[in-house]
This record gives sequence, structure tokens and C-alpha cells, in this order.
Amino acid sequence: QDAFVAFHVDKALVSKYLKPLQIGELAPDQPSIEPDKNEMLVKDFRELRETVEKMGLLEPNQLFFLLHLAHILLLDSAAWLILFYFGTSLMPFVISLLVLTISQVQASWLQHDLGHLSVFRKTKWNHLLHKFVMCHLIGASAKWWTLLHSQHHAKPNCFHKDPDIDMHPFLFTLGKKLSVELGIKKRKYMPYNHQHKYFFITLPPLLFPTYFHCHTFYIAYTKRYWADLAWMMTFYIRFFYIYGSLLEIKSVLAYYFIFRMLESSWFVWVSQMNHIPMDIYYDKNLDWVSTQLQATCNVEQSLFNDWFTGHLNFQIEHHLFPTMPRHNYWKVAPLVKSLCAKHGLEYQCKPLLTAFADIVHSLKSSGELWLDAYLHK
Repeated sequence: QDAFVAFHVDKALVSKYLKPLQIGELAPDQPSIEPDKNEMLVKDFRELRETVEKMGLLEPNQLFFLLHLAHILLLDSAAWLILFYFGTSLMPFVISLLVLTISQVQASWLQHDLGHLSVFRKTKWNHLLHKFVMCHLIGASAKWWTLLHSQHHAKPNCFHKDPDIDMHPFLFTLGKKLSVELGIKKRKYMPYNHQHKYFFITLPPLLFPTYFHCHTFYIAYTKRYWADLAWMMTFYIRFFYIYGSLLEIKSVLAYYFIFRMLESSWFVWVSQMNHIPMDIYYDKNLDWVSTQLQATCNVEQSLFNDWFTGHLNFQIEHHLFPTMPRHNYWKVAPLVKSLCAKHGLEYQCKPLLTAFADIVHSLKSSGELWLDAYLHK
């Protein structure tokens, strides 16, 4: 299926693991595509993928990623050197925090590339550098990220299947239909009609320093990702040793928590601008392209937007071709637009600030729908 093709680089290798699961072949008169899926769209997308492969758009430019890693490491070193050379007064402290935050967020975009196997042709090299960036530079589990993110890509914005929207209904009510359903059932975990207000002080600043911080260790321990845990500990040993040599314990802890809050805020606004304003509901069992297009939107291209979002401003192209190196998204975008136009699919592309504002607008709208259903149904 298209999802299988999209996720795997070495298809010959992974196909070997499927042989014990084979239960038979379809009869010649049986359709190979389910009746609720758009057969012509499936066919056209598969032809597009063949074109993409022939154009070499799935081949990585390793110099691009090498330079990206170099600027991460330079910023990471600069954050400590600022405190070392200029002291620990307020101004160097703040500048160092900002520099380290930039380094950490850019590292999170790079680990995303590595986790999708889009940096090296060899899978094992992607996995190895993924552990270095995610575990050693960031302090989180690479396998934990892969476990959750693969589910997100398979069924984006599908309630109970996409872990990225597990915040519904415990913290927020998401999606118009799910919000109405929640109101009709008279369920209330939070004052959802005010969720567009408390969003600013909950999810963006606190996702990393609270939930992710605990969850990555919990999953790594319970699933026995011992190699990841060992790599993760090297981050904390390095961080508290080098910064502890310059700052008092309270200052080190404050420094750590503040940069995690800044990193979290940057990440959440970027990662949610492409999904929260889109359709959120139960799995409709649509074809691959329709599933991705209903749940994703793009943000306009610019050098700043590309860097600031780690090329996740091309979220549609990324979701259709998750193993494609990000420096090629702009090349395939016109082909994807043509496919969407041919089949009457909406291809949303917004300015960056509009995309941020749409997060708040969608939360406000969902909260109002919940309240109306809660009070009147």
C-alpha cells in the first residue's frame, strides 16, 4: 500500500519480514483498492511517485545536512562560551539562553530528518546519527520519537490513532465534530470555551519541560531502550557539568528550565500550525493522499520560514513523501499542486503569522461549539 511504500527506504529488505504474514493472493476478479478509496487518485499519485523517484528527489544532498549539523554544533558551543568569556550577569545569561534555544530547535528539525531516514542512503547511518542528535544533543529517546511520530504520519489527526492529538479531550477539545460530540455527552475536563486563552500558558511553554520530559524516559525504560537511555544520560552529564562549572545550582536549574520552555514554545507553534486548524475526526479509511491532505496545510516559502520551521512549512509534501530530503520539497510542490487541482483537493498554503493565528481561531471555534452542544443539546 502507499503508506508502506512511503515509510520504507529499503523495500526489498522490509518485504522479507512480511513473508511469514502472507495469507494468500487476491483472486484475479477482486479489486486491489477498497471501494471507499479514490481509485483514480491512487493511480495518479503512484505515477507521481514514480516521477519523483526518476527525478532523484528522494536522494539526499549530504552537504546540506552536514552544514546544518555544523551550525547546530557551533551554536551549542557558543551558548557556553558566551557565559565563559562574558560572565554570568543578566545580559550574557539571556543571550546564551537564546543561542542554546536556537541550537536545540534546529537539532530537533535535524533529528526529524534522521528519524525519517532522509539524510543518508544507508538506514543504519540515519539511525546512528539520530541517536547522537536526539539522545546526546537534545536528551530524548530516538526510538520514543520514532514510535510516536510514525503513528502520527500513518493517521494524522485521526482520534485514537494519532498520538499528537491525545490532548483531546483532557486538555483541549479539538475538531468541530469531536467538540460537538463531547458537548452532547456532557463531558468537561477543562473550561474548553476558554481554551484559546489558556493555550498560551499551557501547551507551548510546558510540553517539553513537563510531559515530553517524563514521557520519553518512561517509554525508554518500559520498552527497555537501554542504548537510548545511555545516550540520553550523556546529555545530562555534559550539560550539568559544563554549565555547573559556571553557574550556581539554582541558576543552572533555572537556565535549563527556561531554555526548555523557549524550545517547547517554538516547537509547538510550528508543529501545530499545520494540523490543529485542519480536519480532526475518527479514521475515515480514506486513500493515502486524501488522508494527508485533509489533515495538513502549508506555510509560504521564504529563506526564513524554511529555516525557522525546518522546512515543515512544506507539511503537505512532507506527509506525502516522508522519506524525501527536505531540501527537495519545493521541487515537488508544483507537481503536488497539480495533482490536487486535478482531483479537486484543497491545497492550503498560508503566511506564517496567519498559520499561527489559525491555531488560536480553531481552538476558539471548537470551544464555542462544545459549549453550545453542552448547554443546548
